[in-house]
Amino acid sequence: MTSPTPPSEPTYADRTFRSPAGLVGGALLLLLICWIGGDAAFRGEGRVPWLALAGLLTVIPLVVAFTLRPVVFAGERRIRIRNPFRTITLPWTEVADVRAGYSSELFTQDGTKYQLWAVPVSLRQRKKVARQQSRQSMDDPYRRTSVTADVRDTKARVAAADQAVVDLRELSERAGDKPVEGDPVTSVRWAYEVIAPAVVGAVLLIVLGALG
Repeated sequence: MTSPTPPSEPTYADRTFRSPAGLVGGALLLLLICWIGGDAAFRGEGRVPWLALAGLLTVIPLVVAFTLRPVVFAGERRIRIRNPFRTITLPWTEVADVRAGYSSELFTQDGTKYQLWAVPVSLRQRKKVARQQSRQSMDDPYRRTSVTADVRDTKARVAAADQAVVDLRELSERAGDKPVEGDPVTSVRWAYEVIAPAVVGAVLLIVLGALG
């Protein structure tokens, strides 16, 4: 008689952090670039179509890299940071801190710093939140419930980037600092699928410009 198979450990889907404004802005910018570049490529004369195609090959990967590509995947045992030109994978045991100053940054145990492009810091949003907190404190100087404050809207008091940093810290603390057998290793991979087309397009632009 065979023994029953022990249940596998539960798995948890990665939490995703990215900038909605970056996604919308990137999509609109790509539409504008494709419209202008495509029009020049189809209707241009002489070297204009080639210049347009080389320009598209250069600009489109860069726009994608800085707007659509950045994302942070935070799972139970690791964090994966996809920046414009690199993808960094770290186990939580290697993460020392996550901070949001003028930009969102992750620090490893050995002092290495990685910027979180997917979590942009908005100083304007911070000032707005600070003004809201100031008005609420004036409404309720003795820290009682204000008649104008919405007590259900707790996250409205924290800027989006700061809330993302708080969530990432909680995930890091939940994972603990003791390595477990089978933990993912730290890896850094360059995004050649973005870099190569942009470099080729730039070289073509230089060659076409030199040919006059």
